[in-house]
Amino acid sequence: MNRLLQHKGIAFLKLIRVENLIIIALTQYALRYLVLHKILAENGIQPAMNHLLFHLIVISTICIAAAGYIINDYFDVKTDLINHPDTVVVDRVIKRRWAIILHIGLTLVGIVLGCYTALKTGYLRLAVFHILAATLLWFYSTHFKKQLLIGNLVVALLTAAVTFMPFVFEMGILEHVHPGFHLHQTAVVLSCLKASVLFSLFAFLTTLAREIIKDMEDFRGDKLTGGQTMPIRWGMVSSKLFTCFTLLITIILLSVVIYNQFKFYRTLISPISLYIVTGLILPLSLLITLIIKAKNEKHYRQGSLLLKVIMLIGIAYSFIIQ
Repeated sequence: MNRLLQHKGIAFLKLIRVENLIIIALTQYALRYLVLHKILAENGIQPAMNHLLFHLIVISTICIAAAGYIINDYFDVKTDLINHPDTVVVDRVIKRRWAIILHIGLTLVGIVLGCYTALKTGYLRLAVFHILAATLLWFYSTHFKKQLLIGNLVVALLTAAVTFMPFVFEMGILEHVHPGFHLHQTAVVLSCLKASVLFSLFAFLTTLAREIIKDMEDFRGDKLTGGQTMPIRWGMVSSKLFTCFTLLITIILLSVVIYNQFKFYRTLISPISLYIVTGLILPLSLLITLIIKAKNEKHYRQGSLLLKVIMLIGIAYSFIIQ
């Protein structure tokens, strides 16, 4: 076992996937402060959601995500002992009882904060985001994860929802503070919606591809523990084709963004187009080649890591917009 993971503090950070939680927080902050605020400011509109409320929304999201990672490891010990024996912490460093307690505690904190923030916006129904996410993460770990495509779609949809939340809450509060805002500021709402949908689609497609790549990496352990993931049911070749097709759709959508930039600015070379081509399209093309040639767990692990880097570059696109 990795020596570092024998320390309970480091084991806990690994259990909650602290690096993924940081990415979630960065995504929501970037979309709110660099994308939505820019669109609102360009139209002379002051954001209605105060900073503290947004911080609570981010904390709520992080708590529910962390709880999801914990319960996933709790139910996946047998598989992980086959696929990643050196990184298993549940039952080795952190007892199963404590894992469940941490899961329940973080879930409750996330849902309570989610309900509070929804109530403060004037739309309690927005709490459905948090309650549904916590519920889906539980059933993902207990039922969906090892089923054909369902688990992959659940994770991809939840990731897309994370990027959509700043838009939903901001627009909800603006409508509450300024009744009729959506009706009178339709163009602004649509601009914010388009930007949010762009990031959500990117998050959905790249997460879906990454989940399937991880299933290919974990093929051996999943098969021995009764999994019915895509590589097991459809085979490696079909899984590779599906992954490459998903990545190809992502490249096409990014190309549409470049085309729209060309239509608006009447120039083919711009900071945005250069960023998309060099930072996203070329690495995605490289990833497709890597997946096609992949033959063992190491290759799939490299592909998964590369895709995580590409996702970070996609978040950083908000800085280019700003």
